[in-house]
Amino acid sequence: MSLAVFEHINQVDNWVNSQQQLGLTIGFVPTMGALHAGHASLIELASHHCDRVVASIFVNPTQFNNADDLKKYPRTLEADLLILESAGCHAVFCPAIDEMYTPSEQTAHWDFGPLSNSLEGFFRPGHFDGVLTIVKKLFQAVHPNKAFFGEKDFQQLTLIERMVVEEKFPIDIIAAPTIRETSGLAMSSRNRRLSAEELPAANYISKALLEASRLGRSIAPGELQQRVYDHLVSAHGLKLEYCALVHARTFEPLSEWSGEKAVLLVAAFVGDTRLIDNVVIP
Repeated sequence: MSLAVFEHINQVDNWVNSQQQLGLTIGFVPTMGALHAGHASLIELASHHCDRVVASIFVNPTQFNNADDLKKYPRTLEADLLILESAGCHAVFCPAIDEMYTPSEQTAHWDFGPLSNSLEGFFRPGHFDGVLTIVKKLFQAVHPNKAFFGEKDFQQLTLIERMVVEEKFPIDIIAAPTIRETSGLAMSSRNRRLSAEELPAANYISKALLEASRLGRSIAPGELQQRVYDHLVSAHGLKLEYCALVHARTFEPLSEWSGEKAVLLVAAFVGDTRLIDNVVIP
């Protein structure tokens, strides 16, 4: 089955309806393009769970709080389509901006306390409102049975799970582990902006987090967070923005271990490139 490419909501809606009327389940992988092996792994995971896989490629302007970041975001549509087809994707939705937004439209606002307002929500004002607005629109266009997201964007993933409950979408959200380079660096479209000289600094992030994962709950939460902070704040070529150990569900700061899952999250600049990563402490 060759890859079907749609630019309009009614086209992808009609195609999905035709598949679901045959009794087939739809898996959905939203992306902003500049695809890599991490995205391909989501397509492959979706194909194991669902009969048909739909991806989207849309560089969403409302989630960029930095205009220069939006301008620099790579657009590699032809290469992306080849990756999707090779990974087993059946259809891709590639809308223009005016297909998804009216000229004067404002993003919706969701407030889930620290989950919305801390870390990425604090350092990138408006970012999550833009993310949830476009994900909601894409869900309404594609109406999948299941949607697949990577754990690298852990705060975003958790917010999408909350939004699905809030909006009563009949969609199962499936989380996939972070895919890493052989060095340990979390795969990201932003990595292509790193120079060869900057890669060693970028690799400090995953080294510190993976060591924290190894230590896990063998030491106190505050000590675990402090170790990662100290390692990264002293790393040459890396400017740490935040390092936080929080409850994985609420994003409340973690002062002592409990029965709930925890997550340690980091954001840092390497040169002009902002990188995020995390590890779950089960």
